[in-house]
Amino acid sequence: MKSKLLLFLLLLPVTLFAQQYIHPQQDNRQREQINPYGDLDFEQVKKLQMAQVAITCLYVDSVDQKKLVEDAINGILSKLDPHSSYTNASDTKKLNEPLTGNFEGIGVSFNMVEDTLLVLQVIGKGPCQKVGVLAGDRIIACNDRVIAGVKMDRDTIMSILRGPKGTKARLKVVRRGVEEPIFFDVIRDKIPLNTLDAGYMLNSTIGYIRLESFGATSGVEVHDKIKELRKQGMKDLILDLTANGGGLMAAAQDVATEFLPQGSMVVYAEGRTAPRQELKATSGGLMQQEGRVVVLVDETTASAAEIVSGAIQDHDRGVIIGRRTFGKGLVQRPVDLPDGSMIRLTVSHYYTPSGRCVQKPYKKGDKKAYDKDLDTRFEHGELTCLDSIHLDSTKVYKTLVKGRTVYGGGGIMPDIFVPLDTTLITPFYRQLRRHNLINDQVLKFVDANRREIQSKHKKFDSYIKNYTVHASLIAAIFAAAEKKKVTPKDEEERKKTVEQLEVSLKELIAYDIWDRNEYFRLVNRRNDILKRALEYLETGK
Repeated sequence: MKSKLLLFLLLLPVTLFAQQYIHPQQDNRQREQINPYGDLDFEQVKKLQMAQVAITCLYVDSVDQKKLVEDAINGILSKLDPHSSYTNASDTKKLNEPLTGNFEGIGVSFNMVEDTLLVLQVIGKGPCQKVGVLAGDRIIACNDRVIAGVKMDRDTIMSILRGPKGTKARLKVVRRGVEEPIFFDVIRDKIPLNTLDAGYMLNSTIGYIRLESFGATSGVEVHDKIKELRKQGMKDLILDLTANGGGLMAAAQDVATEFLPQGSMVVYAEGRTAPRQELKATSGGLMQQEGRVVVLVDETTASAAEIVSGAIQDHDRGVIIGRRTFGKGLVQRPVDLPDGSMIRLTVSHYYTPSGRCVQKPYKKGDKKAYDKDLDTRFEHGELTCLDSIHLDSTKVYKTLVKGRTVYGGGGIMPDIFVPLDTTLITPFYRQLRRHNLINDQVLKFVDANRREIQSKHKKFDSYIKNYTVHASLIAAIFAAAEKKKVTPKDEEERKKTVEQLEVSLKELIAYDIWDRNEYFRLVNRRNDILKRALEYLETGK
């Protein structure tokens, strides 16, 4: 009896709330005036809350109410589109950091080597650089809390190192060649999160910019880099958006502004309840009129990166080279919840200036098939053969200046197709990567040989021309693989894998010793999409 009374009292506010909106004597017009969301069924809202209260009060065993609610939210969202999602408070904070453009901490990038934090890079002008922490140092404690040799996970370590701006982190550091530990008092500060991976001159007139994602600072980063490259003689630009998963729509507008005439449509979005929203190029873009533009894309280019690619293509401002993009054209609105958690709810589709919806087809509730789309493309030959690409003849559009034919139906189709080269990677090499055997051994090797490599190759050009990967490193990788029973099928595969390793290991070593700009200078030497872009700019074909 007490349970029933409690249940009634708990549900009474819900019932009264619902009755304000659901009254048999109210006509439809009155209901719409009171309830702006005319199709919201408050009977179902009441039903859901009744279920939650009933389970909590009457279920045979005790229940975790927080988990119960979170599971219910996730269950509901799983029946919708593939991009509506829920994140708890801590995950929401991590999710937002790359978009806000900064976080507060000590200013290092690191990895774990044998349960010890190894500093890979010290962020320029950051707190650690100011006090003298170096790449290759091992941080073994922070504020007297030991973080080495205790099998602490990465998230916990990051929570220890990070903290509010102005707070002190006393670091205990072990450095090669120094017998005693070194102590550094680091004052935490805002650490910028740059989204621009690389920017340099490919030759005397062609510049290159690679953008990793679209965050709060992307527009400024691209603008400043274009200005810098122009001073070095740049006339034409290759904008690399391969593997760019997107980000903020406003950032896409800022980046597109650099290339499109003022007032040009960048993207528009609209949905069932979301009014049409248009984003247009503003003033101040450095390449709005001058210079040729080539955009590099592939099957992992998504969201905001597709907005920029589609806008440049629709306005005939540049040429798109690569492979069909991912096809993420759904706009999520964050719904902040009281405990810091968040629902990212799809509210509209976005469209390119010509009217193309970039979103690829999907079946509601079937996220598994959606997630396998890239595998399906590979199996059907779309990534390797132009003839395997089947364009949707019902979704034909025209570019806005030259009237060229472009296609909708999912993703941005490039103007020039570049197939994926599947001959470069052996199955044995993929196994080595899958078991993380390559990265593990590279970290250990760089840790032991950093100073030697830096002393022999004071300039990166010297490293590119003269450095040869040590046979001992390859041997260490193969030995680690053998322990995990990962072996090549025959001697031919072994030899081919060694050839691949000699190239990729040199790149990975460069990434750990220098920064991302130098890393991409090296990697791009075997970038087929970039090579095709250079060919186009040099020949016009």
